[in-house]
Amino acid sequence: MKRWLKVVLFTLLIACVTYVFGLKASAADLDRILDYEITIDVNPDATLNMRYHIEWKVLDSTSEGPLTWVKIGIPNKHCENLKGLTSNIKHIKYYSSNGGSFARIDFDREYKAGEIVTFEFQLLQDYTYQMNQFVDGETVYGFTPGWFPEIYVDKLVIRWKADSVTSVDPFTLTDGNYYVWEKKALGHGEKYPIQVIYPNYAFQFDPAKMNESGSGGINEMTVVKWIFIFCGVLVGAAILITVFDSVGKSFDSTANLAAGTKRITMKRIEYYPYCQGCGGTRPEGVSNCPYCGRSFIKSVEEITEQQIPKEEKELRKKTTSGIYPYSSSPNTFLVVHVNRPRYSIGSSSRIFSGSSGSSRRGGSCVHSSCACACACACACAGGGRAGCTTKDFYQTNLKLRQLELKQKAKK
Repeated sequence: MKRWLKVVLFTLLIACVTYVFGLKASAADLDRILDYEITIDVNPDATLNMRYHIEWKVLDSTSEGPLTWVKIGIPNKHCENLKGLTSNIKHIKYYSSNGGSFARIDFDREYKAGEIVTFEFQLLQDYTYQMNQFVDGETVYGFTPGWFPEIYVDKLVIRWKADSVTSVDPFTLTDGNYYVWEKKALGHGEKYPIQVIYPNYAFQFDPAKMNESGSGGINEMTVVKWIFIFCGVLVGAAILITVFDSVGKSFDSTANLAAGTKRITMKRIEYYPYCQGCGGTRPEGVSNCPYCGRSFIKSVEEITEQQIPKEEKELRKKTTSGIYPYSSSPNTFLVVHVNRPRYSIGSSSRIFSGSSGSSRRGGSCVHSSCACACACACACAGGGRAGCTTKDFYQTNLKLRQLELKQKAKK
C-alpha cells in the first residue's frame, strides 16, 4: 500500500476516535431512569391506547440546574388526548422538534440531585401499523420505545394486550391478558424493538392509515456516524489492497440474502396445574397466578420437530405461530414461533423506528439516517440555562453570549 494512503487512513482514524471519546468524556450522566413501563391496548379502530409510567432519578442538579421538564418520544404526530395521570405533571402537550414527535411534560416544581420524580401519562395514537408487510393477510405493529443516548435505564417493560394476536417477536409469554417484554440495564442509546402481528380482520385496519415516514435533520451523532462510515470504507479498501498485495490473487465474496426467509422455532412448556405458592388453580391461558403472582411454569425447553412424540401427529404439522396443547401430556403445550424477516435500516416501510435523542445536556432530538417515524426520547430541564441555551435547544437562534450582553446592558 502506498505510504500516503496509510498516513491518510491513520490520521482519519485518530481524528474520529479523538472526537468520539471527547464527546463521551464531556457528557457525564445527569439522570438515571429506574423504571420505564409502557402499556398498550389496541382499540377496535386499530388506534392504540398508550400509557407511560416512568421513574426518573436526578443525579446532578448543579451542572445544568434542576429538572423542571422533559420530553418523551412518541410514535408520530397523529396523537390525541394527551393527559397527565399524576399530580406532579403541571402541563403536558404535543411537541415537535427536528421532525421528531414528543410529549412535553412540565413538572410542578424543580427536582434536584437525589430526588426521584415518578410520573404517568397517556395518549391515543394512530398511524402505527403496516398491512401485508411480511405476509398477505397480516398486519404488523412495530414498536421501539424511545431510547436515551446519555441516560441509563435500569428496567424497561412493555405490555401489549394479547387479544387476537397471531404472533409476537421476540417471543414472550403472557402475564394475565398481556404479552410482557422486560429488558434490564439498557445502556446509553440501547434500543429494544418488538413486533406484534394480527390477521387483517382482527381490527378495522385502514390502508390509508398505515404508519408514516419522515426525514430529519443532522446533528453531532449523524456527523459521527458518517465519519465512521467513511473511515470504514477506507479501512475496508485498505484491507483489500493489503490482501491483494500480500497474496497476489483476487477472491470473490458473496452476501447471504436469506433474510427474506422465515425461521420456525419451537418450545415445549409444561405448567403446574396448581400454584406452588398459594395453591390456586391455574386458569386456562395464564402463566402467572392471579392471586399471588407466582409463575405456573414448571419447565421450558426449546425443541425440534423430531423431538415431538410420534403420536402427536397434529403437532408435527404446525408451521404457524401459536400455542398448541399436547394430547398425550396434560398441562403441556407446544409454542411455535415464526421469525419473520425485519426490513433493513432505510426501508420506508419500517415501523416505529426510533432515533437518538439528547439528554439534558441540550441539543435536539432528530431522526436517524433512515426515513422513519420518530420514537426517540430525550429530556431537557427548563429555565434557559447554558446547557440548553448554548446548543439552542429552544431553536431561538439566540446565543448565550447575547443574553450575557443584554444582562450587562440592563445593569
